[in-house]
Amino acid sequence: MANRLIVYVDGFNLYHGLHDAARCRWLWLDLVELAASLRPRSTVEVVRYYTAPVLDQPGAQRRQQTYLDALSAQHGPRIEVVQGRYQSKTKSCRKCGSRWIEREEKETDVNIAVGLVSDAALDRMDDALVISADSDLGPAIRTARELQPALFVAAAFPPKRFSAELKALMPASFHISHSKIRSSFLPPLVRGKTHSFARPTKWDPGR
Repeated sequence: MANRLIVYVDGFNLYHGLHDAARCRWLWLDLVELAASLRPRSTVEVVRYYTAPVLDQPGAQRRQQTYLDALSAQHGPRIEVVQGRYQSKTKSCRKCGSRWIEREEKETDVNIAVGLVSDAALDRMDDALVISADSDLGPAIRTARELQPALFVAAAFPPKRFSAELKALMPASFHISHSKIRSSFLPPLVRGKTHSFARPTKWDPGR
């Protein structure tokens, strides 16, 4: 019987890695398909996708919601979206005095930590895959392995992202290859029970 796999996707970390590597061309990513390709001998129980709603950018908000709806239509209960939030902070330049608003994503690392430790404590998985290079997840990973000593945990680093601390902590770690990403896109049109969801033109991998 195949090992039960739960995947924890740090949406902020993954988005910026994909964007740094290929701009918008890789954003229509099928997270369940990607997870299955990264751990083919395990059975993907659920992919938990940790993200936060885009603020004050209507076009980006629509694209994000279309993507979340497409993932849910394609995979149903095998994809679980966990929403955090953005917090606005006013920044200023000491030299010129100019001021601007900077938005910081909040709660993602805490939500991943809670999910990982809870799933380990309740014996919901045999394998865990963390798609992130955020070293703040280290304590949760250590706790999960203490709760479930037989648990296999691996870190899959997004493009352009790396954490030496997670690499040292994990039994296994690796960068997600460009070929794995390019072979794991959602269909251009995802058909749900009542609605269809088209890939945003800006996210066309052929652009």
